[in-house]
Amino acid sequence: MDIAVLVCEGAFDSGLASVLDVLDTANAMAGQLSQAPRWHVMTVGFHEQVRTAAGHVIECQSADVAERADLLIVPAINQREPDVLIELVSGEGTKSERELVFETRARGAAVATACAGTFLLAEAGVLDGLRATTTWWLTPSFRARYPRVHLDQGAMVVRDGGVTTAGAAFGHLDMALAIVRDTSPAVADLVTRYLVVDERPSQAPYIIPSALAQSDPLVAGFERWIRDHIAEPVSIPVAARHLGVSERTLQRAVLRAVGTSPIKFVQDLRVERATHLLRTTDLSMEVISRKVGYEQANTLRVLLRERTGRSTGSLRTVQQS
Repeated sequence: MDIAVLVCEGAFDSGLASVLDVLDTANAMAGQLSQAPRWHVMTVGFHEQVRTAAGHVIECQSADVAERADLLIVPAINQREPDVLIELVSGEGTKSERELVFETRARGAAVATACAGTFLLAEAGVLDGLRATTTWWLTPSFRARYPRVHLDQGAMVVRDGGVTTAGAAFGHLDMALAIVRDTSPAVADLVTRYLVVDERPSQAPYIIPSALAQSDPLVAGFERWIRDHIAEPVSIPVAARHLGVSERTLQRAVLRAVGTSPIKFVQDLRVERATHLLRTTDLSMEVISRKVGYEQANTLRVLLRERTGRSTGSLRTVQQS
């Protein structure tokens, strides 16, 4: 497989390095299995030298060689501010990169990216009508700008219509491993062992609900109201009246900002609080359950396992170790 890795100005160094290291290790592991190297990697750019976000200079082949690639990988630009990121990926400075992404898909070749790189692909129009993911804390801005993309903010890697997208910054690792696994699961397993990397099916356990809520003043107010009443039965109609809006308006705002319903947002905040208490106190599950609004400890246990993928015992053990 011919793979072109497109280096943009200000690329996220660890993301770029992760992709190159995983693919290089995959070729080495293929040799151990008496297989020929399967991934021919070309580092390309629109300048002979491209500077990363950390100031490293990357020597690049001409982006023209990407025309023969089976897969174009676009490591993310290192930009954390949504407004600045959108201005960057939609501006004249990245026009050539957007055109290359569009032309790559138009000729039927695959495209992959992770983290904020998803914004560049969406801006190029190759994600319209497809399922995709991105950095969880950028999802409100992504959802607002690209409503035609079916965003799955909890997924770590999403494949749809010849496009692979992955979650937050170190999702570059998961993306690269998924690409290797497509060709050789055996090699991918060896890569994870040699690099001591676990493939993570979801970024949901890492999401901080309060961070998403700050993108909308109404949802931020709803979050504060929930925290003030977290040990009580929560009524969405009562919360809406307190905030001076209709229940429907509140539902729409929460869905737009957080990507879920008000009830699930309440559950997210309760899980967050319960996890904190498990890790920082010796309180029993019964006491913690009541502190976060559940009469039955088993209800909280089930919810914790669903949202974090861990038992209450393991959550507590992590802190103690």
